[in-house]
Amino acid sequence: MMEDEKHMQVVAVAASEKPEPAMPHATTVAEFGVVDAPVCSAPYHSAASHLSACCHGGAKMAFLAYSLGKREINQYFSIKNAKLLSVAAVILLTLFHTVSRYYGGGDTCEWLLSSGRYLGETVWQPYGCMMHKYKNTEAKTCLADKRVAFVGDSRIRQLFYSYIQIIDAAQSADGRKHENIIFEDRSASVNVDFLWYAEVNNSLKERLISWRKDPSIKPDVVIIGAATWSIKLHGGSSEALQQYRANLTAISLPLEQLAEDGEVYWVLQDPVHEEGLSDNRKMITNEQLELYNKVVLSTLNSNKKNSKARVRFLGALRQAAMEAIAQSADGLHLPESTRNVAAMVLMNAVCNKVLRPTDGSCCQSLPAPSLLQKLMACVFLGSALVFLVLHALGHNRPWKSRPTPPDVESGEEKKPATAASPLNHKAPFQALSKMGLIMVYFYLCDRANVFMKEQKFYTHSTFFIPLIYMFVLGIFYSENSKETKLLNREQTDEWKGWMQLVILIYHISGASVVLFRLNFLVVVLCLVMDRPYQFYYFVPLVTFWFVVIYATMAMWPQIRQKKANGSGMWHVGILGKLLGLLLFICFFAYSQGLFENIFSVWPISKLFELNGSIHEWWFRWKLDRFAIIHGMLFAFVYLVLQKCQGLSEEKGEPLFSTRISNILLLISVVSFMTYSIWASSCKNKTECNELHPYISGLQILAFILIRNIPGYSRSLYSSFFAWFGKISLELFICQYHIWLAADTKGILVLIPGNPSLNIIISTFIFVCVAHEISVITNDLAQVAIPKDGGALLRRLLVAGVFTLGLLLVSRSAEGIQGGGH
Repeated sequence: MMEDEKHMQVVAVAASEKPEPAMPHATTVAEFGVVDAPVCSAPYHSAASHLSACCHGGAKMAFLAYSLGKREINQYFSIKNAKLLSVAAVILLTLFHTVSRYYGGGDTCEWLLSSGRYLGETVWQPYGCMMHKYKNTEAKTCLADKRVAFVGDSRIRQLFYSYIQIIDAAQSADGRKHENIIFEDRSASVNVDFLWYAEVNNSLKERLISWRKDPSIKPDVVIIGAATWSIKLHGGSSEALQQYRANLTAISLPLEQLAEDGEVYWVLQDPVHEEGLSDNRKMITNEQLELYNKVVLSTLNSNKKNSKARVRFLGALRQAAMEAIAQSADGLHLPESTRNVAAMVLMNAVCNKVLRPTDGSCCQSLPAPSLLQKLMACVFLGSALVFLVLHALGHNRPWKSRPTPPDVESGEEKKPATAASPLNHKAPFQALSKMGLIMVYFYLCDRANVFMKEQKFYTHSTFFIPLIYMFVLGIFYSENSKETKLLNREQTDEWKGWMQLVILIYHISGASVVLFRLNFLVVVLCLVMDRPYQFYYFVPLVTFWFVVIYATMAMWPQIRQKKANGSGMWHVGILGKLLGLLLFICFFAYSQGLFENIFSVWPISKLFELNGSIHEWWFRWKLDRFAIIHGMLFAFVYLVLQKCQGLSEEKGEPLFSTRISNILLLISVVSFMTYSIWASSCKNKTECNELHPYISGLQILAFILIRNIPGYSRSLYSSFFAWFGKISLELFICQYHIWLAADTKGILVLIPGNPSLNIIISTFIFVCVAHEISVITNDLAQVAIPKDGGALLRRLLVAGVFTLGLLLVSRSAEGIQGGGH
């Protein structure tokens, strides 16, 4: 799936196409570095040489097969074909999910209440949506000034206790039976009552009618259910079932009337563990319970005309109970863990539409598009129209003739500027049109109720199996590097690639062009997905430090390479700047109040606040605050060593003298292993974060030396990892919405019911989209980033004014929205 297929073409193909020699000799492949050897059948060789020749020939053939295998893979799996396949997959999957929702029901509340499965032993996963784990403060906020009533038998009483424990963890069953129980939290005006009604009868009907007549005592939420006593008292007779149907019919109208302006949930009967039932409960069988459940489902909601007055059925508890009912103490009542699942399901059903938690996609309606989202839609539509008009008119005139700005991030600055052809006038609009289509996919994945979402769940196999598979592929695609300098471009791309892939696996299991590429995608996503800039924390962090570095080096006295080469005193000036930068960082690191005051001022706050707080930005800034000092100091030392000819960067040679290289390698390996052991055994995250800024640079330096001191190691790189390294930024940002879901809290589900196939398909589309965005961004950079300094300054000013305008529009929209509430 490499974009540049040429680097996978092996010279051995030419050798294999040559006519075979008259003598039965093995093929000469000097390009492989393998010496020609005669075939094994030569009669004049000794046994030892005969065996050696066989082994030598076998090695050559194995290497040839390996090289041809890579060639065949790249011949058919090019990035162009991959993108076409991904487009077809997106279209088909969008149609499939749209049709499924239309005909099969797309109500995520029904999904939450009706079905699900366990991830592991304790984590409940509803079908197709994510369930938020509510804390007591959230539950109190949601239920403030509301009344909730649990109505039924002892099973409902158990559910009542699990529910109020979410609000107040100190609550527990007090042993009261066959009576009403009142719970009240006066601090939040929350009232949750349990009303004892073991059977569906006239007494229950009168209670429901009284609620309907007197709104002052009517609960906002009713959770109701009963059947086991009817079975027990009447021995499971058919007459009792018919009477249950008649009584249920009598209360169906009051229930539906309560559901018109409230919420009513009927708890379907859970299975029992028949072997564990006492003698006076033996008639309560799973067969009987299923008959009573069928009566409920066929009797309630009989009025089809009034779709709003619907009683919802809690059936997910039955599935959860099937796996845990054997642990029941009496065979009838559920274990605590299962009851807690049901209580959390009910809390999500009631509160998700009120609090709208990011990781609670069940029971949430689509939010209305914001003003900025509508404006971005107009920009993309306008670009598409302009492109179509220019294409129809045949406008292919190129922009001003100038060298194409290099893709600094991927190392394109090393290529001759004349190698790239200039873009025509319609190319930017074509790129924006493509970006618009990609943003539609982003929106469908993480803002529209088209595709499903599920919670993350960590297991060792889901983390380590992809990790091992990834590194096997990385080794398979190992090649000779074009240059052997310390931290050459291919090696750094490789480094970024494997680090980004590890980050992706971790997440799914528990120069001007650079700045443009860093921020273009993020700014577009902020507008399309209605998320703050700080939400994509990596880009603000890198952008901030880039500006700091640039400002540090641009300040007087400006020290250029010619000056530094001419006199060693200029090196002291650079070290002085680094020292000043270090003091600046330390000052802010120990002045949190001043830091927060500065970054809380509008409009700066709009760039660095998250959920109305600057705390996340402070945490991210402080965690790696010395990283740029480490990097700049390393670059300084490297340039000094180059000038003093203290490095040997020729192919195959160690970076330093043999003795120094061995000593540094030993120190690096020990340092690397020591840090790894410390990091893996660190128990207190706060203490680890405090030490991290001071010692993380040693770990990075150790890895650089291990990777670069041996000449053979410096001469090889993994083209597989390097390919991903060139789009590492896009991979990091895109994962938020089209690989993960709910802003990284969950996982996008394109293929329901098959997690393995789902991750394969979603990953394939995700990588193709990330690569296409990288191409689009580089194309737009050619137009957006001029070579002339004055023109660049003017465009930066326009970009600043545009950003300020967006912030003002956003602020006005927030004010209007707040006034409406």
